[in-house]
Amino acid sequence: MSKRLLRLNSLLKREISQIILREFDFPLDVLVTITRVETSSNLIDSSVWVSVLPDGKKKEIMSLLEKRVYFIQQTLNNELRMRPVPKIRFLEET
Repeated sequence: MSKRLLRLNSLLKREISQIILREFDFPLDVLVTITRVETSSNLIDSSVWVSVLPDGKKKEIMSLLEKRVYFIQQTLNNELRMRPVPKIRFLEET
């Protein structure tokens, strides 16, 4: 993996985490963590792995993230000074 991809993955992880922290109100007993980000070599797609504790809330949180993915993508597009900004897709951490 190139140095550029590693830096981009780190940047996306940090920015998506900040967006989720600022804009989402999860219940107090739920912990949501972005564990890793992997971007394709052509910079078109990014897979974002999410860990949710407790496991019983995983479906609910992943559903909420999927519903708000467009909002998160728009916020990333506005905040990052790069083109194209990779299209993000949330995946459950196992």
